[in-house]
Amino acid sequence: MLPLDDRLTAGTAVLLVCGLFAVLLVFCWEVRTIMQSLHPRLKAVEGLAATLVLFLVLFARSCYLLDRSAPGSFSEPLNTTDALYFTLTTFTTVGFGDTTALSQTARALTMAQMTGGLLLVGVAARALAGAVQAGLNRPRQESTVSQHFGAGTTEEPEAGP
Repeated sequence: MLPLDDRLTAGTAVLLVCGLFAVLLVFCWEVRTIMQSLHPRLKAVEGLAATLVLFLVLFARSCYLLDRSAPGSFSEPLNTTDALYFTLTTFTTVGFGDTTALSQTARALTMAQMTGGLLLVGVAARALAGAVQAGLNRPRQESTVSQHFGAGTTEEPEAGP
């Protein structure tokens, strides 16, 4: 849906950098919501999934645009599926065999993705775990029953005359 379907230009490069910034903003927002959530573990899974998908799609689109702008950057021409395949192969550290980065620009992009992937897995996992712990340690709002009958007691008030 992004206007990134032509060639890698200065404008699309700026959009891609903005996309990386957006991934960072989404991640920070997710950490904040995890800490405030009633179900921080579930919210952490949701946050990691959202951040991961954004990250992978951003790099897949970058590889696709680079291949369209500079044919021969990869060992074979990339369509959108091939670009996503290459991105997932890089992210999961499975390794290459069929599609590889050949040009210096493609290798730099791939190294940026590898570094980002390591940060996403390492730093993000630690941050999400900390947010879950903070969410679990957050004082819970008292239930309406205990607010009605008095904090700290589970007994019903005595009936009046």
